[in-house]
Amino acid sequence: MESVTKNVMENKEITILSNIIKRRRSIFPVSYTQEEVPVEVIRQILESANYAPTHKLTEPWRFIVFRNEGKIKLGQELARLYKESTPLNQFLQKKYDSITEKAEQAGCIITLNAKLHSDKIPEWEELAALACAVQNMALTAEALQVGAYWSSPGMIADLKEYLNLGEHEKCFGLFYMGYHNEEPREAKRTPIEEKIKWVES
Repeated sequence: MESVTKNVMENKEITILSNIIKRRRSIFPVSYTQEEVPVEVIRQILESANYAPTHKLTEPWRFIVFRNEGKIKLGQELARLYKESTPLNQFLQKKYDSITEKAEQAGCIITLNAKLHSDKIPEWEELAALACAVQNMALTAEALQVGAYWSSPGMIADLKEYLNLGEHEKCFGLFYMGYHNEEPREAKRTPIEEKIKWVES
């Protein structure tokens, strides 16, 4: 009887997990409502990031949460960096305006930073750990019905001073979040069978 109960619980858990994984998709700020994302919800999403796999337990992920006026100022800084780094003949006013608009539309913006340990492991492994942490965030956000997406504009390379990052810290992206009213849509993926090779002898 105990074995049957355990199997039922395991089947229920894998069904829930599988549904969340398949349901998750990028939701962009233009689709966000003006409903505030509570600090408690943001903390819950970040807490799941802290359980990502990490080689040699470096736990490289570092996050800065921008809300309210903070996210507006971050958007303005990103727009400034875009204008400053873009040749005049390539500058697009529409793109410049969209940078600040996205910041206004977002419930919050989290910078995705990593503290690198080049004396212990290569940078790509720290980035892999950060990516796993972000996936945990995305799945938790989906489970909490919060829209999210990882953005990596070129301007993040110049955010180090603005974010007051340490000598060995680096920004790898921006995580936009917000409540939304988008209808669920099925993810477009080719069959996994096309991406697997089996070796058994």
